[in-house]
This record gives sequence, structure tokens and C-alpha cells, in this order.
Amino acid sequence: MTLTVVVGSSGSGKTTFLEDVYRSHKCIYIRQYHNIRPYVIVSKIPHFDPTKLPFWDIYVKEGTANSIPAGGTMAGEFTAGLSGGQRKLLLFELVRQRCAGKSNLLICLDEPFAGVTDDFVPFIVERLKELKENHQILLVTNDHVEALTQMADNTITVSAIDRSTVKINHLGNIERSKAIEALSVGKNYVYKGSWADLRFFLDVEVFYNAGLMGIGAFVVVFFSLFLLGFWDSPDNQAVLVLNAGSLIAFFSVNPYLISLPDWRVYMSEEAEALLHSSKRMNKALKSSICIFLFVIVSVIQFGTTNAVMNGLESYSFWVAILMDSLSMTFSSLFFGLYTELPKQAVLFLADMPFMFMIFLSTTFSPGSGIPVLKELRYLFSRFYFWCMLPGILEDMEGCPATHTQNMIYMSLTGVVLPFLLFLVPMGISKMLCHPRKKKEAEKINWKDGEFCELQMELFGQSIIDGPDKVTQSSSFSKGTFH
Repeated sequence: MTLTVVVGSSGSGKTTFLEDVYRSHKCIYIRQYHNIRPYVIVSKIPHFDPTKLPFWDIYVKEGTANSIPAGGTMAGEFTAGLSGGQRKLLLFELVRQRCAGKSNLLICLDEPFAGVTDDFVPFIVERLKELKENHQILLVTNDHVEALTQMADNTITVSAIDRSTVKINHLGNIERSKAIEALSVGKNYVYKGSWADLRFFLDVEVFYNAGLMGIGAFVVVFFSLFLLGFWDSPDNQAVLVLNAGSLIAFFSVNPYLISLPDWRVYMSEEAEALLHSSKRMNKALKSSICIFLFVIVSVIQFGTTNAVMNGLESYSFWVAILMDSLSMTFSSLFFGLYTELPKQAVLFLADMPFMFMIFLSTTFSPGSGIPVLKELRYLFSRFYFWCMLPGILEDMEGCPATHTQNMIYMSLTGVVLPFLLFLVPMGISKMLCHPRKKKEAEKINWKDGEFCELQMELFGQSIIDGPDKVTQSSSFSKGTFH
């Protein structure tokens, strides 16, 4: 197996080159400042032995080995734990243990020595030598360049002046895109999930999650104030009471929803470093927690609302409260977890249903609102909710004829409409991006002689039928590319 080092001046695009290799092939990737959820308890990571870490004896002596978290900052909240350098060593050791017993994987490392003190450098070098025995390693470095280039089989030099070409060993003016595809070799890593992984997720995201505890405290405090402030409210104050309850419910879960984009990024980077088996599974489990949270908060809102006033005891009123909540929060879930949008864009798109509900709620009143704009009231679950309230129903305009129809429309606007509003723009985006990606993929000719010679220079073997089929080629010898 080979170790390939990418060097170049600062700003020359070394990290970009590495990321392009990662995007072109399924590989293991540790970034220069790799993220891991700060509240992950290191000792609870499944199939991982932390005692192999060079600093772990410190926590054993202190008695904190079973409780020390990864540490760091996520969603603006700092968690004390491992230092940045220790987290990098943790990721290296995690990769080494995960890759044991496997062969011919591609491992990409961005600045493996950044943030690590000199006394831990031998640990990383030893891990690199061990990984190189069975796997292809591609790394970017600005530190210990001389030592690494001496240990490396190949050196790739990138330039800030000409970003379209690179130099590989003694060969110059190699087309950058061809070099990236030539490096995209090796098998896909296969991680089989287990019950231990599910237990790990529940420990991290449910049982020991400070965010959920914060939501619980917020709900207890403010719904208690709700009970005290609206106790013994008359029936004609139903709208005021329900509005107050829905605002408390919304701001109870909103901090948790705001953190979803950061959680998605951290979880994705954890998957790149083999911390867990599946990004898709973790997103599905996180979605389940969010939905369960919506249900629990709606039950509490329903119970406290009925405690302060009469006439809303029917089960259908709880469904209405839940649908009203989902109509304003589902967008945060969809855009936060299932897009690649940055946090600012997610917050803007996710808050639109809530803002539109506020500004267009005036159209619920008979006679208010201008034509066409007024018809938008039918898109809001809250409109159908108000069509259920005694004393309010009689003053509403355009309510469905029957209770069953009202419940159907309420459910559609509460769940289906936010889902469709998410799918349509995402579908259009996928269709626009797919032809471009297909066109870029067609540029590579896997049977191109120059391309095969380039791989012989790098690995002593060439890809004949595509990146997943690596075969020996006797017609080329290393160093014959010109």
C-alpha cells in the first residue's frame, strides 16, 4: 500500500484537493478540525477501546474515564472534555481500530499534526505506518513536511498560481481532475450496525442529553406560569389561552430545532471518521426524537389548557393542537436534517411558516384581508383549529361544512403541506444538479492510456473498468508516464 503526501504553500488549495478526492470516492476522511458531538461520552463509543490512547491513563487516575466527554462547542454551547489535540488522537485511534482486519481502503487525512503537541507526534506516525500496511493513505500537511515526504511513496505538489494542474513526484503539469480520479481507489468501508450502536445513540441523544433536560425545565417553568396566569379562564377567552399555549410550546422546542443543522454537520463528520454506521439511520432516529418531543409537548399543552378552561376536552382538540404545532416546526426538522443548507438558510426557511402564520392570521377574521391574499388562510392548520372553537366558529368565514372535513384539512395543512413545501424545492435542486454531475463524470475515460500510466506511477496498478475494479497491469511500469 502507499502513502501519498500533498504539499504546497498556504492558500494553494491542498484541503480543497483532498475534499475533491473525498467527494469522488467513498473513503475515510479526517478533517483538520474534525467535529464530533461534544457531549459524546468517549467510553461509550461502541467497539472502541480508549485505553489505547496515549493520554487515557490521566483520566483513569482521576476517576473520570467512564464519564469524560469528547468536549468542544456545538450550536454555541461549550462542553468541557478532551482538548482539540486529544480529539484528533481519538479519531486516529478510532480509525485504526475500525480498519483492523480490513484491506485496501482509502484514508484521507487533512493536517494530521495540526493542534497536536510534539510529544504525541510519534503516536500519529506509528498509526500512519500501521495503516499503510493494508490501506492507501492520502494526507495534506504543513507540519513535519520533510519527515513525511521521506516516509511517503508519492508527493503531490499543488500551486496557488496554476490550480488546474498538479505535480506528482517528478511529473509536472498533471491535469488536476485526472489526478483526483486516479487517487480515488480502494474498497468501500462496510460498517454493520448493531444493538450497541442503537444503545450508543440513545445514551448520547436521550438519556444523557443536556438539551432535552433544558427543554424539560423550560416546559415545567413556563407551563406552570401558564396555569397560574390563565387559571379559571372563561370560555370566550379560548383564542387567547390557545395562542399563549402554542407560543410556549413553540419556544420550548425551538432551541432544540435550531441546533439541528449543527448536529447534522457534526454527525456527518463523525460518519466520515467511522464513529457510527449510518448517517441515514442517525437522521431517522433524530427525527423520531423530534416527533416524540412534539407529541409530548402537545400533550402537556392540551392538559394545561383544559386545566384552566372548559370545553376543549375532546380528543380532536389534542389533534388540533398537535397539527398546529407541527405546521410551524416540521420545516425546521426537514431543512435542518435533510438538506446541506447552512444554518442561516435553514433558520430563514424554517421560520417562514411561523412568520406567515403571524402576519396572515388577520385574514382569519370575516371581512379582513384583500382578495387572493385572504385565501391563503386555507393553508394554515390554525385556521381549521379556530373553526372548531365554540363561540369562535360562528364568526369564522369559509370553514369546512363538517367536522370530518375540517380534521382532514387540518391534518393535510399540518403535516403534508410542510412536507411538500420541502420536497418541491429539494426535488428541483436535485434535477438541476444531476445533469451537471453526470456530465462531469463522463469526462473521465477509464481506458485512457495516460490515466492508467498515472495510476501506475502512484500505485503500481491501474483502474481498467472503473474506480471499484483495481487490477494489475503488466503493460506499464512505474515511472513511465511523461
